[in-house]
Amino acid sequence: MKKILITGAAGFIGSFLAKRLLAEGWQVVGIDNLNDYYDPGLKKARLGWLNSPAFSFQPLDLADRVGMEQLFATHRFAAVVNLAAQAGVRYSLSNPHAYGDSNLLGFLNILEGCRHSGVAHLVFASSSSVYGGNTRMPFSVHDQVDHPVSLYAATKKSGEMMAHAYSHLYGLRTTGLRFFTVYGPWGRPDMAYFLFTRAILAGEPINIFNHGRMERDFTYIDDIIEGVARVIELAPTPNPAWDQSRPDPATSWAPYRIYNIGNNQKEGLMHFIEVLEECLGQKANKNFLPMQDGDVPATYADIDDLVRDTGFKPSTPIEVGLQCFVEWYRRYYS
Repeated sequence: MKKILITGAAGFIGSFLAKRLLAEGWQVVGIDNLNDYYDPGLKKARLGWLNSPAFSFQPLDLADRVGMEQLFATHRFAAVVNLAAQAGVRYSLSNPHAYGDSNLLGFLNILEGCRHSGVAHLVFASSSSVYGGNTRMPFSVHDQVDHPVSLYAATKKSGEMMAHAYSHLYGLRTTGLRFFTVYGPWGRPDMAYFLFTRAILAGEPINIFNHGRMERDFTYIDDIIEGVARVIELAPTPNPAWDQSRPDPATSWAPYRIYNIGNNQKEGLMHFIEVLEECLGQKANKNFLPMQDGDVPATYADIDDLVRDTGFKPSTPIEVGLQCFVEWYRRYYS
């Protein structure tokens, strides 16, 4: 059995990925610090599905250098998927050090562990937030992304650059995945669709920023997992056509690659809310507010490279994805 490390294994994407890889015959080692950024009980409940002799879990913080060194010394991983991070744009405005500890120092510990233990492929989560001030749609991995508008986005872009440096210096094969607004059952309670659902069912108003003039490329969790699973088996090689005079940000002379994983379709926020209302059978009381600091008005993924290289194209419509979420929400929260 091939052994893989999944960081953030108690998280939304991490738990789904662990379940998928266990079904495919991988031996999975999961780590997570189980912090209280949101309800740790939800994280522990996700771990409850991963009841398999091929799964082992260790509570561990990426920023724990000694603990991470011991982890890589104990296990021989064929691949590593780094999904652990301090997430959230708004939280970065009030708790910036959490992002440096997890997304920078923690990721450095991952890179060092992979380097010294001979990991064949490191796949890591980036974010659509790296596109920052870009306005050309759809967002392409071949565009420069040098103008982040939040610290969260800056740390994610920094992670991409750190990974490239290790690919160049040590030949570590690294693939970064820019996720676009992931949603679905067992999701993160700080995400808008989760907050909307809770408020609507409680008869409380929902806050709608930028007066509703927002668009997002909402991507269902099953599509994210399919994309990640395929990329794990697709360790990058150097791009022989890479041109130093016209550098392509998505590839390199080093074994490094960047992909978008999105639904390749932007949805207006107001339409998204209408679909959610239909699924809930209840209308929302709406509180329209200005744009928040660090946010962007629209996201939209160009996924041509992902489709070409993996043969997979996300396709779950929000009508299906939100219905699945609402059914889970009602069961989980009774």
